[in-house]
Amino acid sequence: MKIMVTGANGFLAQHLCVFLSDKGFQTIAVSRGPRKIPLSNNIFYYDLELTNVSSVADFIHNHQPDVLIHAAAMSKPDECNNNQEKCILQNVTVTENLVYLVKKYAIHFIHISTDFIFGENGPHHEDQLPDPLNFYGESKLMAENIIKKVLTDFTIVRPVFIYGAVWEGLRMSFIQWVQQNLQNGQAIKVVNDQQRTPTWAEDICAGIYQIIVLKKYGIYHLAGKDICTPYSMALTVAKVLNLDSQLIIEVDSTSFPEPVRRAKQSGLTIQKAVHELNYQPHSFEEGVRKSFGL
Repeated sequence: MKIMVTGANGFLAQHLCVFLSDKGFQTIAVSRGPRKIPLSNNIFYYDLELTNVSSVADFIHNHQPDVLIHAAAMSKPDECNNNQEKCILQNVTVTENLVYLVKKYAIHFIHISTDFIFGENGPHHEDQLPDPLNFYGESKLMAENIIKKVLTDFTIVRPVFIYGAVWEGLRMSFIQWVQQNLQNGQAIKVVNDQQRTPTWAEDICAGIYQIIVLKKYGIYHLAGKDICTPYSMALTVAKVLNLDSQLIIEVDSTSFPEPVRRAKQSGLTIQKAVHELNYQPHSFEEGVRKSFGL
């Protein structure tokens, strides 16, 4: 089975490529620029500009993957708000072009969406009415609606606050940011009035693997099972790594004025994935331990 992953140099996509190749899948990884993914006999990397419609059409025609996991996105809310035209191109137009191609070749389309399509009062279940608070969330909701309109069989995966192990060529996640600052004796301010269900990258990969092998369609929330605030997450990192938690200063969201709105009470429910995919996410502390190889 051939699996194509877009945005392959990104955080989640790199974890996906490594995970799926270790499962024996031929993984076709596409992204912009030089390869950042670790070398593997089963990962074949290509520099592909997804906004180039003819190049993408030729690529899919030539490779014809069985599954296409669309993880590429413009995902920083502030950046999306400041450059909305680029955001629409990257998050909506690219997705629409891919949707018509996978329909043509009968490819299983797995789209990585986000909890940002929702507003307050989380955790949210799969069928809850969307209410995005910022333009990033709006763009991802537009992409979801196009998928639902064009395709009969599709899978939409919504994660939230992804963290995990890092290696060369992979940007830090929140837990490495905490580790780095505390190890350097640097005090950090972390908010305690936002709730999330942080998701270990390996858990998402395992859930997507189940979606592929079970040929599951529809919408699935693949998130963590614990409801945490960033402050409580930072305390857990300090505990696991035996670092000085006194350097972690509890603040609220007013300490960080932001140009776009973000939900205070977010997160996703995972009962559907647990029931239909045998999804078994780790606790946040377990995920942190495994991320640091402990």
